Amino acid sequence: MSVHGGGGAGAALEVVRAGALTTVQDGGRPGYAHLGVPRSGALDAGAYALANRLLGNPAGAAALETTLDGVALRATAPVTVAVTGAACPVRVAGRPAAWGAPVRVPAGALLDVGRAAGGVRAYVAVRGGVAVPEVLGSRSTDLLSGLGPALLSAGTLLPVGPAVPDPVPAVEPCPLPGPPSELVLPLRLGPRADWFTGASLAGMWRAVFRVSALSNRIGLRTEAGSALVRARPGELPSEGMVLGAVQVPPDGLPVVFLADHPVTGGYPVVGVVPPGPALDAAAQARPGVAVRFVRAR
Repeated sequence: MSVHGGGGAGAALEVVRAGALTTVQDGGRPGYAHLGVPRSGALDAGAYALANRLLGNPAGAAALETTLDGVALRATAPVTVAVTGAACPVRVAGRPAAWGAPVRVPAGALLDVGRAAGGVRAYVAVRGGVAVPEVLGSRSTDLLSGLGPALLSAGTLLPVGPAVPDPVPAVEPCPLPGPPSELVLPLRLGPRADWFTGASLAGMWRAVFRVSALSNRIGLRTEAGSALVRARPGELPSEGMVLGAVQVPPDGLPVVFLADHPVTGGYPVVGVVPPGPALDAAAQARPGVAVRFVRAR
């Protein structure tokens, strides 16, 4: 059954509870690395895209990305929302509501997106999109450069864009995702794999690392596992970095660059994790989760 409605004239979402870290994200701002501007954008690209599809939004419509403990929002006018990503309880005006499906929020009602039962980041999309001003063609908050809207705080008013007049498309309910018990990352070696010993590289395929609590939107840091050993001394001059680059600092423990990564770096990059489901899973991996690298096919 289709659900009508979206952002009407003057519709907005007022932040009542901001959560640990809630940001506005869209598809990011690619094409500005030469100016020192990271791409940014939603960390779990698949979950973000699904939230917009559920509402019939354009693919690049801005949504909210929460971290661990969700967010609470009050609608100033009737809106339709969808929550995806990390499985979490959803309530509207105190009553349980669907996760992974379009949900109607009446004017004045409180939408409460609760603590993640598994995973890290949930995506809260609204029909019409979150219509904060664009910066360099994107509404994304970039934690590294500071571009885009500020981190959400109580009292922030988020305007909602006008929805297309078509009804929200009928969709099948989304299955609840299971929390990743092990993060398996396909790795294409290079460009600086020759900076590490052959034995160290061979050991990397057998090693089991763990997600560090120091991980964030800039990069997934690892701990434990077998540290990679340099085959040569010295440092590299800074060179360009891409999404998924696996940089190895002096402690030998790999760091996987995520959406807010710097555009240059001086530590050797042992390889690159291609964009796709594996990097999406990295956005949902909690501290302590096992990490293994496998050869990319």
